Amino acid sequence: MNVVIFGKGFGKTRQLSLSGLVAGIAAAVVATAVMFAGFAGGYWYSSKTGSGVSTSELSQLAIDLEAQRETIDTIRQGNEDTLDALAIRIAQMNARIIRLDAVGRRITEMADIDGDEFNFDSDPALGGPEEPMAAGSNVAVPEVLEAMTSLSYQLDSREAQLGVLESVLMNQSLSERVYPQGRPVKSGWLSSYFGKRTDPFTGKPANHTGIDFAGKRGDEIVAVADGVVTWSGDRYGYGVMVEINHGNGYSTRYAHNSENRVAVGDEVRKGQIVALMGKTGRATGPNLHFEVLHNGRRVNPVTFIRDSSK
Repeated sequence: MNVVIFGKGFGKTRQLSLSGLVAGIAAAVVATAVMFAGFAGGYWYSSKTGSGVSTSELSQLAIDLEAQRETIDTIRQGNEDTLDALAIRIAQMNARIIRLDAVGRRITEMADIDGDEFNFDSDPALGGPEEPMAAGSNVAVPEVLEAMTSLSYQLDSREAQLGVLESVLMNQSLSERVYPQGRPVKSGWLSSYFGKRTDPFTGKPANHTGIDFAGKRGDEIVAVADGVVTWSGDRYGYGVMVEINHGNGYSTRYAHNSENRVAVGDEVRKGQIVALMGKTGRATGPNLHFEVLHNGRRVNPVTFIRDSSK
């Protein structure tokens, strides 16, 4: 292979003759130089016109991204903990509201309030025009927690107040239920009053310790107050009799029965059937002899019957 060299420094044209091996080496050297020059030029061009980011800068960016990722994970975990706290608080408040609803229903029943007026099984009726929220008025999570805590305290206070009110009403209701009131028969008429009268068997003046209700055999006899049965059976002069202790020194007697429907020790409710009318004992016909005792002393039952009509 012949190589011709031109140039002012050489004066005249020179010609080199290269053998096959020398020509290969020379070609390789030239190719290597061209490739190196290409890489160098490309690097210089990219540094001037490309992203301009070096390897060290890329490493720093990777470190910053990892730090930001850790920060995001921390914030996410904090939000999850906050949501868990909110869920627990809401569950506690729901439990209190359920208890308050139950107390409210009992008070409604005890106070004999119209169920449609205070229906604790449905949400209260609400109304009013829709007003948009002011810009930037979104409530932050800490503010929600503070508001829920304040509401929890209010619920505790209301629950305590309702509990006291329930206790008062229950005591009042209990006092009313154990105080003898009302007629001891569902049918029949008052045939003999309390006090002095002519004895129906002897025709002589005698003291009547109760009042009599005449009726038909088998008419229902009911308790005039809550209590416990202390006597159920035959008793001299009374025939088949029921006696009920109501507490607070009060007791009542139901005599001349054809059949008793309760036994000694039974708890009875006001209005419960305790016996059926008959004429057992010292009686001229089917009637109920009704007595009211206070601290062991017989008192006029008519007073308690009139009290129920007030």
